[in-house]
Amino acid sequence: MTATTKSRVAVSAFFFLPGLCFASWASRIPDISAKLGMNSGQLGQLLLAIPAGSLVSLPLAGWLVSTWGSRRTLLLASVLYACFLPLLGWAGSFWTLAPALALFGFAGNMLNISVNTQAIGVQQYYGKPVMGSFHGLWSLAGFLGGALGTLLIGLHQPPLHHFFLVLGLCLALAAWAYGGTLRQDVGKVDEGGPSLSLRRPDPYLLRIGLIAFCGMMSEGAMFDWAGVYFQKVVRPDAALVTAGYVACMSTMALGRFLSDYFTHRFGTMRMLQASSLLIVGGLALAVGLPYLVPAVAGFLLIGFGIASVVPLSYSAAGRATSVSPGVALALVSTIGFLGFLLGPPLIGFLAQLLTLRVAFGLVAVVAAGIGVLASLPNPVPVRAAQPVA
Repeated sequence: MTATTKSRVAVSAFFFLPGLCFASWASRIPDISAKLGMNSGQLGQLLLAIPAGSLVSLPLAGWLVSTWGSRRTLLLASVLYACFLPLLGWAGSFWTLAPALALFGFAGNMLNISVNTQAIGVQQYYGKPVMGSFHGLWSLAGFLGGALGTLLIGLHQPPLHHFFLVLGLCLALAAWAYGGTLRQDVGKVDEGGPSLSLRRPDPYLLRIGLIAFCGMMSEGAMFDWAGVYFQKVVRPDAALVTAGYVACMSTMALGRFLSDYFTHRFGTMRMLQASSLLIVGGLALAVGLPYLVPAVAGFLLIGFGIASVVPLSYSAAGRATSVSPGVALALVSTIGFLGFLLGPPLIGFLAQLLTLRVAFGLVAVVAAGIGVLASLPNPVPVRAAQPVA
């Protein structure tokens, strides 16, 4: 195995790890919400703790990536993210779960920035699109994490036991993969200084960040609310409550593994426009016909639509000429990740104020923005993807 291939495998493992952790939490949200007796509004308030923790971590994450490098930051963030997961199962009230979620969001954003910085480096060495496959591993982990959650729910295992199992798997995976990660980041990652993640983006990076924001808001909605939507709106048998979530995660994973090929054939703009149409169409089907078969079909379409938005956004960020790839990625991933974290609480507030179906309709409006933003001309030049010598 060449050094480049070894690095690709190692970074893939670090994409799989957070996907498994977050999916494990997402698959147990209905259980935890029911145990704590929360309604949709209260759940929405609780989920705000994750973006709050994420925002707090931004200056620290930027400083660590710029001084330690993404490799050491990745190891620290991965261990913290996995270790904070059991706290979510242990919490017995709103006031103990909220700080646990804040810590989870804190480590999650640090992990998001560091692992995607590593991925940009690997893609530069390959000199061709590979970002989709990395995010495909994240989604595959989401699918498997949801399936594991379904299995353990069926076996009547409490969330705490579930989360400790995932903790052990993630620590073992991190220990195995760390040696293969890139030891040096591509480009001058430190040009943003200690406030790397808070640097004001130029018009090109702002537009790419907004595309990522819309895509990740749609993705976050599926992670946190797919199970609740099926439980409260579709109302299938208890064993099928996670059917929509698993359907979305499966097509998201498949779509990301295929996205590099289709991007090369049709181009980034057409892929983003098609993604927007698939998300909007899937949500229209699931909201308009809230029955098991059409709802599952709708969530399958949503998964295909979400699949390529984030990988394409991160790849586009790496081609910016105004800053180094590492800095551009930190800016875009931060804007996008805020959409992933802020969307679910917003849905909770709207569901409490109106209905959950109306809240999902808002996600369709946001997803339509992906196609609109993708159709705008580039405000600044971008560099072609080139392998690093």
